Amino acid sequence: MNTISVCLIVKNEEAVLERCLKNVKSFADEIIVVDTGSTDNTKNIAKKFTDKVYDYIWQDDFSKARNYAFSFASSDYVMWLDADDIVLEEDALKLWDFKLSKHSDIDMLMLKYVTGYEENYTPTFSFYRERVLKRSANFKFEDPVHEVIVPRGKIVYMDINIYHAKVKTGESNRNLNIYQKYIKNGEKLSPRQQFYYARELMYNNLIDEAILNFNKFLNIKEGWIENKIEACLNLAKCYKAKNDFQKAKESLVKTFTMARPRSEVLCELGNLFLSENQLDEAVYCYRQARLNKPNVKLGGFVLGDCYSFLPNLQLSVCYYRKGKMRLAKRYHEKAKQEKPKHPSILYNEKYFNNK
Repeated sequence: MNTISVCLIVKNEEAVLERCLKNVKSFADEIIVVDTGSTDNTKNIAKKFTDKVYDYIWQDDFSKARNYAFSFASSDYVMWLDADDIVLEEDALKLWDFKLSKHSDIDMLMLKYVTGYEENYTPTFSFYRERVLKRSANFKFEDPVHEVIVPRGKIVYMDINIYHAKVKTGESNRNLNIYQKYIKNGEKLSPRQQFYYARELMYNNLIDEAILNFNKFLNIKEGWIENKIEACLNLAKCYKAKNDFQKAKESLVKTFTMARPRSEVLCELGNLFLSENQLDEAVYCYRQARLNKPNVKLGGFVLGDCYSFLPNLQLSVCYYRKGKMRLAKRYHEKAKQEKPKHPSILYNEKYFNNK
């Protein structure tokens, strides 16, 4: 049987840690909690579930902290979680299936990281991440912020969800401060870190600096294609914030030279056309978005609604504006089948009933 050590790094997580560990204890052979400076009841909660609670002096580097937690693991496999992650019972059972299997040759399990979901835990935004790692393969996290483990060896994708369920707002500029300190110390950003640095600038509403750094990243020959596509999407949002819709469109169209058009990009492009009342162009984008199916194994961010619900919803709006009420109602019904209680559906339903 395969054994699993679950490792967490925490700080002031008393509101969520017990929620996380309740289901974790059902499949974990070992729970390791590394505290980076809590001033609340976090450590006492952790000790209810494990005696392996360790202190770590925070060094503005998430990779160092996670690797420190990994150093205490003794099981066949090591799994990392955040305190505000949730493993549902059905997914815990799937992890038990892996434990009971004879697949000891697997080096890395990719599990779905769900950062957007509805009340019934139906995912709306997810992507695969390296979550369960063979301890003897000696995997290490890299990068001080948005840390990552470079995939290698035998990799298996599993239909297991890890739900990210925040209950508090983090420090909005924490990651940006780490990057700025990193740069000030003369460190050079890798292409991946260049992308995430630009994204942190955008999140902190430093739009002009974000545009500069997204373009800098896009001009680097190296870099993961999924990050390139996401950079174009974010760049479009930045230009849209500056009311430069033309450059926003150009940023999105640039992704078509990189890979097959993604529905996330097509929906955003359709939204820009719709906002300018270019209805035929908007209809084309939304109809194309409906034809795609997400390839989650590419590792990029997947906004599931962009592949069906949102295109149908927006096509209803487009055809209504074009005066084609039968088509407007048809696409409304298609969207309604997927999310009958969505606020936009309820609003449109009332309107169509009155008509």
